[in-house]
Amino acid sequence: MNNTSIDIPDPRWLPILMDGTLSEIYVMDCDTLYLVHANEAAYNNLQYCGAELASMTLLNVTRGLSEKKLRLLFEPLRTNSAECIPMELTLVRRDGTTYPISFRMFFLHSLIIAIGNDQTASIASAKALGLSESRFHAIVSNMPGLVYQFVRLQDGEIAFPYLSDGCHALLGVTPNQLRGDPSLFAELILPEDRLSYIESMTASAHTLSAWNWEGQIWIEKWKDTKWINLRATPRAIDQSEGSGVAWDGVMTNITQSRLEKHEIRSSRAQLAELSAHIEQVKEQERTRIAREIHDDLGGNLTAIKMAMALLIRRLPETPELLEKAHYVEALADRSIESAHRIAADLRPSILDFGIVAALEWHAKEFEKQAGIPCKFSSNCEEIQLDTDQATALFRIFQEALTNIAKHAHASRVIVKLALSKRCVDLEIADNGRGIETADQMKPKSFGIRGMVERANALGGKLHISLIPAGGSLVRIKIPLSTT
Repeated sequence: MNNTSIDIPDPRWLPILMDGTLSEIYVMDCDTLYLVHANEAAYNNLQYCGAELASMTLLNVTRGLSEKKLRLLFEPLRTNSAECIPMELTLVRRDGTTYPISFRMFFLHSLIIAIGNDQTASIASAKALGLSESRFHAIVSNMPGLVYQFVRLQDGEIAFPYLSDGCHALLGVTPNQLRGDPSLFAELILPEDRLSYIESMTASAHTLSAWNWEGQIWIEKWKDTKWINLRATPRAIDQSEGSGVAWDGVMTNITQSRLEKHEIRSSRAQLAELSAHIEQVKEQERTRIAREIHDDLGGNLTAIKMAMALLIRRLPETPELLEKAHYVEALADRSIESAHRIAADLRPSILDFGIVAALEWHAKEFEKQAGIPCKFSSNCEEIQLDTDQATALFRIFQEALTNIAKHAHASRVIVKLALSKRCVDLEIADNGRGIETADQMKPKSFGIRGMVERANALGGKLHISLIPAGGSLVRIKIPLSTT
């Protein structure tokens, strides 16, 4: 019984060829069904040695198979009516464990050759794949928004190969509707946001960088406008229809966060406006009080001093009376000096001579009062600022020097004022212990916060940094007024 239609080598070569494959191969005697040979893969899987298998038939290592059934299965090979027959069996190892195997049976020189592949790995892989898919669908179904895959080919054709169930809740169209007509998504985007959508997509496709876009969509069905965020990762594809780019990503509804962000910005703007108004009112009130102190109180004290001088000249030469009179005159002098100092603190009259002169004067006053050398320089002799800008810059300068005197333990301060085409730049550097970021954020750091608020109210910026050699640098930039 020779099956001439199958090209199978001489049986003498079988042991050599069989050990060159990872598949299990068994050779059985066609009449007795004994296993006359097996390859190394079969020995390893069944856990039997060659001598042990030689005394067994296939029936001894299978489950649920009878000799009658086995001979009936082999009949097409014996009668030459089939070149090869498939067979699904369950093999039993020496330790009693089982595993499924798929055989292909051939007939050669009164021998049955069974070539099998262990199905355990494929079944385990299928189970693992099924478990992974179940987990994926569970994760996707519980994610807010829409998980999707988007493809754009070079000819401009687009498609949504995958859309999660969140499609309808987010976009108002079902996954089937959007897959059937992918252009529906672009039509949902408001006209003012479509250009940024296309530009961000094109840039992502060109550089294969992450696609991150935010924009508004209009859902006619619900008469509703939503803000959505699109985040996707691109990859190049090469299909039979043409090459292109595919994105895997997520779309989420960010309407609430956008509204909250807008409210926060609006609140901050209102607070900044209120802060600026309060500072302006405070400066106006300080100016008013300073003027009244200078004019009224200062005038009255001057009149008292003049009257005391006249009185002293007319007093009799009584030592006690003269001593009392000179004491009152000296007290009037000290009161006049105090009135001038308080008025100057409320609003330095030196500001009337310009910001350069005011800052230079205060630097000298700081050096005299704190005993810390303070070097001032400016690239202009005069800088034109409006009243609010000049006052705010002067107050920031005052607060910066006050902080240095109180906390820095510095032995030197350098102040630089510079005018450019668009802004005024003031730098205050000291060689003290420096101020850390954490110190700036302390709950009661109202001095620094006041400096920041004053700068922000003028549309400027205040930045505090550490100097590598030691100390801190306070830098204030205020844009020039356009009015």
